Amino acid sequence: MAPKQKQKKKSSRGKKSPKPILAGHPEIYPLVLTTKTQEIFNCRIDEDVTDEQPYKLINKEDIFEDLRNRAAVSDFHPVKKIVQEYPGNELLLVYDKDFKYGLNFYLIGTEEGKENYLNITYMISQKRIEFGAPVKFSDQNASSVKDAYIECTAYPDKNFTLKQLEKDVGMQVIPQIKDISTQTEWTYPKNATIQYYPREFSEEEKETLKQSRPLVDFLNNASISVEIALQQNEIMNTFIDDWKYLAEEEGTFGDKTDTHLKEYQSFTDLHSPTEKMITCISWHPTIYGLIAVSVAVRLSFEDRVYFSGKLLLQPSLILFWSFSDPIHPQLMLESPDDIFCFKFCPSDPNIIAGGCINGQIVLWDITAHADRIENIKAGGSRSKKATLKPMFLLEPESNKEAMYIRHCAVSSIESGHKKVITDIHWLSDTFEINRMGSVFENRSGICCQLVTCSADCTICFWDIRPQKPLTPQTTEKKKEESIEIPFDVPSTFLHLDLSWKPLSKIRLSKGETSLDHCPTRISLNEDHKTLTQSKTVKAGEMNPYHNLESGMANLLKPIDDFCTKFFVGTEDGEVIYTDWKMEKDPETGRHMPKKPVSIHTIHDGTVHTIQRSPFYNDIILTVGGWNVAIWKEGVMTGPLLQSCCAPKMYTSGHWSLTRPGVFYIGREDGYIDIWDLLEKTHEPAQSQNICITMITYIKPWIFSAKQQFIAIADYYGTLHILEIPWTLSRPSTNEMTSVNYYFEREVKHLEYVEQRKNIREQEKKEMELEMEKKKIKTYQKSKEQMEAELKMDYESYLELEKTVLINLGLLKVTEKGSYMDVV
Repeated sequence: MAPKQKQKKKSSRGKKSPKPILAGHPEIYPLVLTTKTQEIFNCRIDEDVTDEQPYKLINKEDIFEDLRNRAAVSDFHPVKKIVQEYPGNELLLVYDKDFKYGLNFYLIGTEEGKENYLNITYMISQKRIEFGAPVKFSDQNASSVKDAYIECTAYPDKNFTLKQLEKDVGMQVIPQIKDISTQTEWTYPKNATIQYYPREFSEEEKETLKQSRPLVDFLNNASISVEIALQQNEIMNTFIDDWKYLAEEEGTFGDKTDTHLKEYQSFTDLHSPTEKMITCISWHPTIYGLIAVSVAVRLSFEDRVYFSGKLLLQPSLILFWSFSDPIHPQLMLESPDDIFCFKFCPSDPNIIAGGCINGQIVLWDITAHADRIENIKAGGSRSKKATLKPMFLLEPESNKEAMYIRHCAVSSIESGHKKVITDIHWLSDTFEINRMGSVFENRSGICCQLVTCSADCTICFWDIRPQKPLTPQTTEKKKEESIEIPFDVPSTFLHLDLSWKPLSKIRLSKGETSLDHCPTRISLNEDHKTLTQSKTVKAGEMNPYHNLESGMANLLKPIDDFCTKFFVGTEDGEVIYTDWKMEKDPETGRHMPKKPVSIHTIHDGTVHTIQRSPFYNDIILTVGGWNVAIWKEGVMTGPLLQSCCAPKMYTSGHWSLTRPGVFYIGREDGYIDIWDLLEKTHEPAQSQNICITMITYIKPWIFSAKQQFIAIADYYGTLHILEIPWTLSRPSTNEMTSVNYYFEREVKHLEYVEQRKNIREQEKKEMELEMEKKKIKTYQKSKEQMEAELKMDYESYLELEKTVLINLGLLKVTEKGSYMDVV
C-alpha cells in the first residue's frame, strides 16, 4: 500500500457518521477506495468499472467481512452505519470518474436510489415553438436517408476469387471412435456398493500363454530391471522432487530476483507534539506481533539544556506497537526522562528495565496489563498460522486510548551514573555476582541483576533484590516514611524506588594518563539470548523479588571456571577486552578493576554496536565510524575481518538470526548494507534504501520458519517493519560449516602474520647487530690496511676501465701485451 493511500485512510477514519454530499441526493455517500480495496471487491478502475459500466453491486456480507478483518483501516468504515441499516443484500457502488461528488467512488445508500440508477430511462425533447404539437413516430427507409443507419451487405469480389489448383492433404487410417454417455436420475439417493468378478483367462488361454516363448523371454528380461528398481526404491526416496530441490539451492546462492527487503508495515506516533527519534527497539519475547520502542526528543545537548523547562512538561515514553493497529500504541510506559536503552527481563517479560539520559535506571511492571496485550496480538498463535497477516481483532473505539503506565521504581540519582546510560543488559538467570565480581550460582532461577554502561566512563552492576530481608514491620515503616504511592503503580520494586544503588562500579581508566575510556556498548560472555520459559507473576500473587535476598553469595556455590571477561566499545572507536572481576592492589590494599587484556583502535568513530553471533558465542560484531569489524574471543592480535571505509557513516548493526554469515548494517543516509560472508567478504553483498534519514536501530525477529521480519528505526521517529526474503532467511546446507571454516582460516592468517612480524623484527635486530659489528671493525683497522684496500679498489677500477675501452674498440691489445689507442 502506498504511503499516500495510507494518509487518505487516516483522514477518513475519524468520521463517525457520513453526511450526504447534496441536499437533493440524500442517498449518495462519497468514498475513497484504495487499490487494495478495489482488488478485494473486484472494482478496479478501468478494468472492472469503466465508462461504459461505471457501477458494481457489492454484497453486504462482503463489506461486513472487510470491516471485521481491517476495522478502522477499512475504506467502508465511514459508512459502516449506513451498511448496517441498509435493508437489501446488495449495495450499488458507482465509479465517479469526473469527481462530481469529490471522491473517486460513491455509494447509494437506499433501495430506491439503486433502482432509479439501474432502470433505463429515455428523455425526449423538442423545440419550444413545437410545444403542444402532435408527435408522430414512424419507420423510415435506411437506404434512402443518408443520416440514418446504412447496412453494408456482402457481395462477391472477383479480384479475390482464386481457383485452387493443388491441395496437400494428410490422412491417417484410424478406427472410428464414438463417445456415448448416459445420465440417469437418482430419485432416491442412498449408499450402495457393487462387487464384481474380474475378467480371467480361460484354462485354454492359460495353457497357450504358458507355452508362449515371447512371453517367457519378456518376463526374463524385465525381471532384472524390476529388481533393480525395487532396490533403488529401498535406498532412496523416490517421491523427492529433485528439480524443486535444485531450484531452492539455486535461489539460496545465485537467484537475484528475491533478495531485497519488502516493506510490510510502519508505525509513527502522530500524537506527539514534538519531533522525536527512536533510540531503542525490542520485540516482545512471547507475544508475536508486539514491539516496543523508546523515543527521545531530537535536540543537541545545548538545546536540551535551553529547553529543559518545556521538556519537563512532556512525557518521556516507551511505546508498544501491535500489528493489529498501526496508528494507536497499545501501551505507553512513562519515564522521568528520555530512555536511550531498555530490555525485557528474560525470566519475566512483564518486567522492563531502561536507562535514562540523566543516568537513572527505571523499572516497570506491566503484569496487570498482561492479559490486555495478550488479546491484541496479531496473527493468532504460531501453531495455527505459518504466515503472519494483519488481523484487526478489536473495534477501533477500544484502541483509541492507550494505557499510560507509570514506572514502579527509579534508581538514586546521587549514587548512579552521572551521564546518559548507553547500554543495559540483564545477567543470565544461571549466575549472579557479588561486589568483588566473583561469580556464584543462581538458585532462584530468576534474573535479578543488571549491568549498565554510561558516558561517565563507568560500568555498573545492579541487583533488584532488597539488600536485607523485608519484614512486615520494615515494610509498614517504609510505607509510612515514603510518599503515598498511586493506586495504579505496582509495589513490585517499592524497596528500590529512589534508593537503588549499584552493587559494584568499574571505571575504565587508561592508566598512564588521568583520562578514562568512555564506554558506549558492552557484550558479556553469558548474555541471555532467547526466552525458553517465562516465569511471569500474576497480579495478586506474592512478589518473588521480595523473597530473594542479595548479599547471600557467601552461602552459594562459586563458579570457578566462569569467564568474567567481556567486550566494551568506546566513543573513541576503541574495542576493549577487559575483566569485571576486582583484584587487590598490593600497595593500597583496595580492590581495583583489572587492567584491560587488549585495546584495539579499529573504528574511526563511536562504536554503536557490539554483539555476539547467535551461532558462535566467541564471534563478535562491532560497528562504528565508517567501518565494521568481526572479532574472535581469545585472539588478541586483531579482528578477523575489517571492512574498508564506507561512503557514509555506519550507525547500527545486527546479526541475522538464521544465517550465520549474514549481518545487517545501517547507515546515516537511510541505506542498509547487507553483508553475506559466503558471497563477499570485502564489501556488502547488496545495499537497499529504507528511508531518507539516519537509521538509528536495527532489530530482526523470527515469526515462523517461513516468515521473518526486521525492524528498522530512523531519526524522524518512524518504525519500519520489513519482511526478510527467503534467500536472506534460509541458510544453505553447509553454511554453518563454511562460515566456521572462514573464521578458522582468518585465525590462521592472523597467526601467520604475527609470526612473520616476529621474524621480521628478529631479522631487523640481526641486521642492526651486523651493522654495528661492521662499524666496530672499520674503526679498528690500521692506516696501512686502509691504504692497501683503497689501492686494491683503484686497481680494480683501472682494470674495469680497460675492459670497457676494449669492448668499445677504443683500445687495442698489441702482440707484446701492451695497449695501443685506436685513432
